[in-house]
Amino acid sequence: MTDILELDGSDLAGAGASHAADVLETGGLVVFPHMPFEIADAERRFLDPAILTESKNVSLEPASGALAGTRLEGEDAVALGAMVKRFADRAEHLLAQLTPAYTGALQRRRTSFRPGAVADRALSRRKDDRRLHVDAFPSNPVQGRRILRVFANVNPDGCSRLWDVGEEDFESFARRFEPRLHMPHGGGWLLQKLGLTKGRRTKYDQAMLDLHDLAKLDDRYQERAPKRRLAFPAGAMWVVYTDSVLHAALAGQHALEQTFLLPIEAMRDQARAPVRILERITGRALI
Repeated sequence: MTDILELDGSDLAGAGASHAADVLETGGLVVFPHMPFEIADAERRFLDPAILTESKNVSLEPASGALAGTRLEGEDAVALGAMVKRFADRAEHLLAQLTPAYTGALQRRRTSFRPGAVADRALSRRKDDRRLHVDAFPSNPVQGRRILRVFANVNPDGCSRLWDVGEEDFESFARRFEPRLHMPHGGGWLLQKLGLTKGRRTKYDQAMLDLHDLAKLDDRYQERAPKRRLAFPAGAMWVVYTDSVLHAALAGQHALEQTFLLPIEAMRDQARAPVRILERITGRALI
């Protein structure tokens, strides 16, 4: 069964958070049911999905500060960007307290703001995040690094955000689909040269993309996979390694998310990393 560690703000410096990294690395979630990210009165206008382009979310790039996915311009765009960056800073500060051993190794990546309702998205099965999956990035290879994400439900009407979380551990899941993995001997450099990826796609990245797609496209697996329903209340934040925890976002509206990458050398036990598990299963070096 997936381990859920519930904490409040007062637990961050105490014994409650002392084993948070272990919970995360073994496929659990750390949940703060009462840790709201405050939306200022002047920012409430950004909760309207009409601010979106055809994208499902607003995104902020950490290096350039570029804001994408919104129709807003000028001062409105600047204010929206400031709100999203404030969440990114809050997420980084939270992890510095929750997983101090990761400090200095975590790499901040894109921040996203999702004012639209999950149920409103009309997507293909491969892109439908309401189907159980692990995360992998087609154009941004992680090359073995972990994907650690911080989420916040900022719904102004008190509505929860509903997830299904797989009860199958990553190794069991990977072994289930391993015979169907596509394991190329090369080609990642060509995708990078053609500008199709931001960095070289390793064998590990390809394997993770395959696992993402194989799970989503397998209707039998979606129907029968062991899973647990979680409701994250408005005002909650939660942390999870989405590259190893099977998850599906089923319902909800108004959320923020911050992605971090973590080199596996910074883990408490890098044998738990998906890349090491896949290397054991396939008998091949993948990065």
